Amino acid sequence: MLELADVHAVYGRSHVLHGVSLRAGEGEVVSLLGRNGAGKSTTLKAIVGVVEVTAGEIRFEGRSLRDVPTHRVARLGIGLVPEDRRIFADLSVLENLMVGARADGGFTVDRIFGLFPRLAGLARRRGGSLSGGEQQMLTIARTLMTGPRLLLLDEPSEGLAPVVVAALADTVAALRRQGLSILMAEQNVKFARRLADRAYIIEKGQIRFDGTMAALAADESLRRAYLSV
Repeated sequence: MLELADVHAVYGRSHVLHGVSLRAGEGEVVSLLGRNGAGKSTTLKAIVGVVEVTAGEIRFEGRSLRDVPTHRVARLGIGLVPEDRRIFADLSVLENLMVGARADGGFTVDRIFGLFPRLAGLARRRGGSLSGGEQQMLTIARTLMTGPRLLLLDEPSEGLAPVVVAALADTVAALRRQGLSILMAEQNVKFARRLADRAYIIEKGQIRFDGTMAALAADESLRRAYLSV
């Protein structure tokens, strides 16, 4: 479904990605692991056209995404859940959801509230009054309203309480069972192990590991070299 081949990308004057190659198949959950500043977020932003790709190829369902505007990438079926959430603080939960709604999106408000029961009881609350965990749920829910076939999650568990992380993992697992493809950038290896089929490790803008979660779990030296803090 998604393939990056030898992608180089810059962020301002900084050359951040140095030949990144990865893939995500239909119905698959893939985790991109790495420390802060390793290039995880830049990889996701390169996919949707937010940062400049200077070399390499990005393909979604066989179609090149090079030089495709971000709004058209979204319409092709890729939804990005940004690390900083970017909800509309002055709009209600329901209004935030409707901002992302598409007639052909496949996700209705009722379906969203089935995935996120907590949001159903907060439908009239302003987005800015929600807790961090509730805002993260709302951000994912709003992105789902656009009807993506591939969901990009940027640090979904960061800064959340363990009970919220567990609930979020249940939701991601439910989306996986429904056939949604997911690529998530994460530092939380435990969270990734629960959900992902395969993993990549990125360090200084280069892929250092490509394999199954089971192989990563069995290699303590690899985790210590690239994922420990």
